[in-house]
Amino acid sequence: MAKVKSIYQCQDCGVTSSQWAGQCAGCHAWNTLVESVQAAEPVKGRPVGYAGTIPERSKLSAVRPERLARLSSGYSEFDRVLGGGFVPGSVILLGGAPGAGKSTLLLQVTTLLSANKPCLYVTGEESLEQIALRAQRLGLNGDQLECVSETRVEAIAAMVEQIKPSLIVVDSVQVMQVESLSGAPGSVGQVRESAAQLTRLAKATGVIVLLVGHVTKEGALAGPKVLEHIIDASLLLEGDSGGRFRTLRAQKNRFGSVGELGVFAMTETGLREVKNPSAIFLSRPDSVAPGSSVICTWEGTRPLLVEVQALVDSSLGGSPKRIAVGLDGQRLAMLLAILHRHGHVQLGDQDVFVNAVGGVKVTETGADLGLLLACVSSFRGRPIPKHWVIFGEVGLSGEVRPVASGQERIREAAKHGFTKAIVPAANAPKQSINGIEVCRVERISQVLELFDES
Repeated sequence: MAKVKSIYQCQDCGVTSSQWAGQCAGCHAWNTLVESVQAAEPVKGRPVGYAGTIPERSKLSAVRPERLARLSSGYSEFDRVLGGGFVPGSVILLGGAPGAGKSTLLLQVTTLLSANKPCLYVTGEESLEQIALRAQRLGLNGDQLECVSETRVEAIAAMVEQIKPSLIVVDSVQVMQVESLSGAPGSVGQVRESAAQLTRLAKATGVIVLLVGHVTKEGALAGPKVLEHIIDASLLLEGDSGGRFRTLRAQKNRFGSVGELGVFAMTETGLREVKNPSAIFLSRPDSVAPGSSVICTWEGTRPLLVEVQALVDSSLGGSPKRIAVGLDGQRLAMLLAILHRHGHVQLGDQDVFVNAVGGVKVTETGADLGLLLACVSSFRGRPIPKHWVIFGEVGLSGEVRPVASGQERIREAAKHGFTKAIVPAANAPKQSINGIEVCRVERISQVLELFDES
């Protein structure tokens, strides 16, 4: 068998080199040479064209996809984000900041699954003693969980062939290395080739591969972008390391929706799933201060009640600040311009700070109406009634547009004791919902009139 060789290829122009260099000899770009495995040369005397068997074609309508039996993780919030559980042969990347709880969550999942299915936990950053101490601190039963400290991908593949696990955890992909490459662990070539070989292993054996990945200071997954194309699902565990709650969100999922959100609480015994996240994000005091509103956002397949806070204060500098935490900062600036043009509320000389309470990130446009009313409440120093819930998208011409699943949002608010809902006119239910009054609005001016009359 011919020896596998590694080459260095420019990521901009494709020129190859036998040695690494800081500048590409072809396009003269800096730091673009990445180590990769050299492709095998064609055998002499054989045509360059394809010499294998041509595969059979099928009409798409004739294909009958088999329903794969998913493997439950044991946590309903985790299964919700995955789309119903683990799919055999899938490769899942779990990213997050240091201290978010990635290793803790996967250790809980593997110890729970190992009671019925063979599981393998591969650690490359920590020793087995550290894993055992964490399991002991969390009160986990690891009698059936196989653990190994290894960084070589070839050795991991050999262990999978030997014990044939249903699920393996690789912690983390940034320290894995392929022996045929000379690059250091963590380099672009090593991370890319390690993920590619682990993916081929999953597809060939049907084992579920869970990769732990680090994130950069900007919050993106570290490593080459091709890593996100290889894997089947990319999950991100978010949350302040000093806070209590963690949110699990899918950035890519070939077997489910990417809009689902899982909520966990960090306790002394590990991560515990939160079945009713709306109750967590609505821990409001009895006396509501100005600038606080409750919106009903939609995450995946369920509504979520979130408190939005706004602080509007006179600007001491030349350019007023627009800072948003958990919300879109650029959309905030646009909404303030709409408020000035169509609501006749001038905040151009005011600093505006907005925050989504609880560390949750609100990405949908249904929070527009509640966010604007919170800014007006803080500017005028008048609190919004505590029993109000608000949602709706605001257009550039000052109209209030409908959002998806309006009736489900109203029912969720009524279930938590809210008695008045400010909603777009198109989202108003045809039949009344017990316990809550629905106020239909079509423009920003109508919302401001309701607030002045309250």
